[in-house]
Amino acid sequence: MIRSTIVTVLFLATALAPAYAHGPTPKKVEESISISAPVEKVWETAGAFGEISKWHPDVSKSSADKGNEPGSVRELTLEKGVIKESLDEYDAAAHSYSYRMDGENLEALPVSSYSATMTVEADGDGSKVSWIGRFYRGDTSNEPPENLNDESAIAAMTAIYKDGLAGLKKTVEGK
Repeated sequence: MIRSTIVTVLFLATALAPAYAHGPTPKKVEESISISAPVEKVWETAGAFGEISKWHPDVSKSSADKGNEPGSVRELTLEKGVIKESLDEYDAAAHSYSYRMDGENLEALPVSSYSATMTVEADGDGSKVSWIGRFYRGDTSNEPPENLNDESAIAAMTAIYKDGLAGLKKTVEGK
């Protein structure tokens, strides 16, 4: 009896070990908004990589050392600190750019290793802006604290994107 119990416990421990050893999986947030303005007008505002503070209510200050040139590093001041992002691709003709986080500031944003793409496209008489991000939670250990887990990372990125898109709409439409 004791031997079969030990065998059963060892079997379960061995079977469950890979699930706990795996670590985090990447998460994705995708938000979009329709704006009553032509693509070029929206892109004029959204496409300025270093000027996000002009339309994003959560960013009090922003700058980019090389403007819209790939390799440009953007510094964003948020309520709880500064984060840096590097511009990977910029395609003015396609109204799209992609960037990634440089380092982490878990106080400012509870995520790690994120990359994102913003795209503006025609949508009837107006435009549709899409913002897609892929990231890991702030604490990539097997048992992260609540403020750095998957749910807090998803909530933070969703809020950043929704707030930003609403701010962009308000700025471009002038409402």
